[in-house]
Amino acid sequence: MMKEWATVVSWQDGVASLRCETQAGCSSCHSRSGCGARVLNELGPQTEHNLQVNISERLEPGQKVELGIPEGSLLRSAFLVYMTPLFGVILGGGLLQALLKADVYAVVGAVLGGGLGFLLAKALAAKVDGQSGYQPVVLQVGLPPNAFRYSTESEPNLPS
Repeated sequence: MMKEWATVVSWQDGVASLRCETQAGCSSCHSRSGCGARVLNELGPQTEHNLQVNISERLEPGQKVELGIPEGSLLRSAFLVYMTPLFGVILGGGLLQALLKADVYAVVGAVLGGGLGFLLAKALAAKVDGQSGYQPVVLQVGLPPNAFRYSTESEPNLPS
């Protein structure tokens, strides 16, 4: 089970809106300034992701929840997203190269095959989108942010 902590943005009628912050590539430390993987992650379009999860327990904004998704689902999704267009590129380019015997047609076939592979991946992803095995589940819920009390009173007297 792949696990990640998320912060509750809102909860209404059994649906929690959550925000997950992207971790560094290796996720083994929190070195912000000196890590090359962290810098590369920040070059991407999003550093945080918003999602909605069904949960009957009432949650408060700012509360932390641990989400999980089975590794098999994650691997199948990655295979679908990356390999389907790649197979399309290879098959399209190879097929037009074999049929028409010119490099120009191989490039055209690769572009067309990659586009068709992308469209196929998008259609297959929409088909598995609602399946429960591909949805994150709440594994545990942290305490609400206002559950901690901090007092600055004098320390209790210890017996001598």
